[in-house]
Amino acid sequence: MNTREQLRMLILAVLERQPEHGYAIAQAIKSRSEGLLTAREGTLYPALHALEAEGLIQSEEHEVAGRVRREYRLTESGRRVLARSRKAWQQQVSAVQAVLGGSS
Repeated sequence: MNTREQLRMLILAVLERQPEHGYAIAQAIKSRSEGLLTAREGTLYPALHALEAEGLIQSEEHEVAGRVRREYRLTESGRRVLARSRKAWQQQVSAVQAVLGGSS
C-alpha cells in the first residue's frame, strides 16, 4: 500500500466516526497518530476530491459562525472500501512483521 492509498484509508477511517470538515480530518489524523502522521493541505484536499468523485464520500456546505465549511461524510461504498483497505493493511503489516521478526 503506497502513501496515497494510506492517506485515503486514513481519511475514510476518520469519517467512519462522524462527518468532518477538511481541517478537522487533518487534525484527527495527527492526534490519533500522536503526531506521527500528518495530512498536509496540498495532499488532503486532492484526496478528498478524488474520494468524492469515486462516490466514497459526500460533501455538503454548512455555515458555521458566519463561515461556509464543507463537511465530508462516508458513503456505504466508502465503508466497504474502508473494510477492504483495513484487511489489506493488516496483511501488509503481518508480512512486514514476519520479515522483521525472522531470524534467518
